[in-house]
Amino acid sequence: MPLTRDEDIKALLEEVRTIAMIGASDRPDRASNGVMKFLQDQGYRVIPINPSITGEHVHGEFVFRDLEQIEKVDMVDIFRNSDAAGEAVDQAIAHGAKAVWMQLGVVNEEAAARAEAAGLKVVMDRCPKIEIPRLGIAPVG
Repeated sequence: MPLTRDEDIKALLEEVRTIAMIGASDRPDRASNGVMKFLQDQGYRVIPINPSITGEHVHGEFVFRDLEQIEKVDMVDIFRNSDAAGEAVDQAIAHGAKAVWMQLGVVNEEAAARAEAAGLKVVMDRCPKIEIPRLGIAPVG
């Protein structure tokens, strides 16, 4: 069962320090770009993952092709459509992440069940840029 209680989501966001963002964009008009910058401003290390712009930089961070190329992260933030989220969740499980976060509008119950069975915490259909101020979470540090 994905995390839905405020206290559980708050606890997750307070323990996370490193986040891989699958679907990160270098385009300022894209939601992932703004969310990445917001998370960085809150003190999180955000590593962008996007095979289309591998080798570029987004908000000062090198963009990687996939999770296999990076060090372990606490959470994988998924900016993909609901169908593609399943593959991203499987990568997060293989990577050893502690949690997966599916963005607003991204719902994949089967992938969430796989993640939970592998011991990962799951958040679906929410955005940390909304949840952090709503829950009064102080910058990490």
